[in-house]
Amino acid sequence: MSGFKNFLWLLVLAALWGPSFLFIKVAVEDMPPVTLAAGRVGLAALTLVIVLRLQGRGLLPMGRIWKHFAVVGFFGNALPFVLFSWGEQHIDSALAAILNGATPLFTVVLAHIFTEDDHITPAKLGGVLLGFGGLLVLILPSLGDGFVAGTWGLIAVVIATLSYGISIVYSSLHLRGLPKLVAPASQLTMAAVYLVPLALVLEQPYRLPVPSLAAVSSVAALALLGTALAFVLYYRILEHTSATYLSMVTYLVPIFGVILGIAVLGEQLQWNAYAGCALILMGVMIANGLFVGVKNWLTRPANMPARL
Repeated sequence: MSGFKNFLWLLVLAALWGPSFLFIKVAVEDMPPVTLAAGRVGLAALTLVIVLRLQGRGLLPMGRIWKHFAVVGFFGNALPFVLFSWGEQHIDSALAAILNGATPLFTVVLAHIFTEDDHITPAKLGGVLLGFGGLLVLILPSLGDGFVAGTWGLIAVVIATLSYGISIVYSSLHLRGLPKLVAPASQLTMAAVYLVPLALVLEQPYRLPVPSLAAVSSVAALALLGTALAFVLYYRILEHTSATYLSMVTYLVPIFGVILGIAVLGEQLQWNAYAGCALILMGVMIANGLFVGVKNWLTRPANMPARL
């Protein structure tokens, strides 16, 4: 894919992931967090496996590759999905979307450590420091009252973004070149293996009241759009870009998440949320060289073709 097509696919992926925070906020009102995450990955995995079967294909036989699926299923789905669901019991969906934007900052650091062709430059380091400053602006004001529920909700979501960063880098190293749909279907299957038994033991959802139609619809949207379809597109983009480039989607996601949280749920953010969001997004753009790319595009000679 060309650079311009890559960017368009990033926009589509952001549009799929952006509403996820709204859906989580709605669903977690009626469902406990592990049950919500289990339903999300279970339905998404089942959907992709059925699609594979309809295409006359299936999952890969058991072997070393499943160890990689197990790692990515844990860090890319099971752990962060539970943390986001638990965290949004205590913080607004818009704030969760903003914090999710820190994923590229962790990805830049992890890619520098674990990959051979994606190292930190002075510009990346400056962007990372600026972005982490944004995280502090978001979290520190909540510490004025001690470690209350809202503070733990913020911390849970930050840990989830770190988990996403681990998954992105690990996927770029070990899950390239697989047949289409196989990687996301296998990853989500492993996440379901983790979460379904855990939900049954810890939360016993079969004893809980029947959730509302809004909650059930939100889980379905999370599973089919924000998980199954989104991860198909995620691996499509990963085949043609670096881990750091793919992580740029998370500075587009907060735009969708904040708008939906305010417009649909009537959420109101404090000044530090907007300031932190600005610092995080600015840091991510600097770390990914976006300003340099725009400058080069604007200052190129008139007879030089644009490369997007």
